[in-house]
Amino acid sequence: MTDNIAKVRAVTVRHMLSTPILYGEWVMRHREFALVRIDAESGLRGFAYCLTRDGPVADIVARSVAPIYVSSPVANPGELFYRALWTNHAVHAAGIGMRALSVVDIAAWDLAAKAAGQPIAAFLGGSLRPLPATAIVGYPPTIGADQVAQQVKSLWEAGWRRFKVPISPTLDQSVERLEAARQAAPEGWVGFDINMVLHSAEDVLDFEKRVRHLNLGWIEDVVPPGDAGMVAAVRRGSKTPVAMGDEQGGSYHPEALLALGAVDVLRVDATTNGGVTRLPGILKRAADKGVAVSPHMFPHIHSRLIAALGSEAPIEWGIPGTGVHPMDDCLDQAVVRDGYMQPLPDEPGFGSLVEPAWIAEQVVQDPDGALDDL
Repeated sequence: MTDNIAKVRAVTVRHMLSTPILYGEWVMRHREFALVRIDAESGLRGFAYCLTRDGPVADIVARSVAPIYVSSPVANPGELFYRALWTNHAVHAAGIGMRALSVVDIAAWDLAAKAAGQPIAAFLGGSLRPLPATAIVGYPPTIGADQVAQQVKSLWEAGWRRFKVPISPTLDQSVERLEAARQAAPEGWVGFDINMVLHSAEDVLDFEKRVRHLNLGWIEDVVPPGDAGMVAAVRRGSKTPVAMGDEQGGSYHPEALLALGAVDVLRVDATTNGGVTRLPGILKRAADKGVAVSPHMFPHIHSRLIAALGSEAPIEWGIPGTGVHPMDDCLDQAVVRDGYMQPLPDEPGFGSLVEPAWIAEQVVQDPDGALDDL
């Protein structure tokens, strides 16, 4: 008997930050997530979550994504993704609409794997294995160089070998923090996230010259999205590898970046780039161009997908309690040995992606009662 989808609901969960995050003109006083729940007629449930970036993800899910999924078979998540995409090109093809569709797609694959009684990796034809792990240090971005160094030293002792540092309110402070991270891990990989604060190739390249001596693993999110030619100009002038792509999910990701040879590392994010359904194609396009990939955050989702699809891409983890990605903090945490995270529990679907006790402490909008029975 066919099991069909009965409900698709979205909850907005806002975590207030004790210390605001400053990225140029962008001031983050909270981290906000959209949690999607899909119920099957059989009683099985699928879950996924994404950052909203203060966009109306839940509204788009309710208005234009959920109606396509409801009453459809559980077993065909890829088919449902494209059906939803092709019914509303203006909204679903890019930006916040693609983000809404992507998170529903992940929840639909979680549900389909559970219906098959399999972990998502096995459901996709793969298996879990250790993967390189990157610790995101230096949060909040206003902490000093000494604190960054201490974070790196502690993590190195715990087995981590890769560290990523975000941009600070000033470029001088950013240089100091990067130098501290490098001194704390002279043999480690250290990357830098510009967070699109700089707005021209010239500004990025001027900064890159200041930190070139640190042999950084990459400079990431070098300029705001929308001009792949500008990213390519950065790459042509930079001695440091360039990474870009995780917040640019849409119809031309990753083609524009790959076609112009704009990146050394393609950043991917299942929660913005097209969910589980589009990820294999994105990885293949990058491989065909000889470009490395690296997923953005969401380690409980990406570590399972990356392993299942045969990639060795490093998985990012935020330090719990620092405000990097608070919805992850109460879930299973990484066990790292000599730079590699050990596989997370191989449970049906994506395992546990929801911690109701943590959500209950946040600012929550749940108009359809998706959390009532959790």
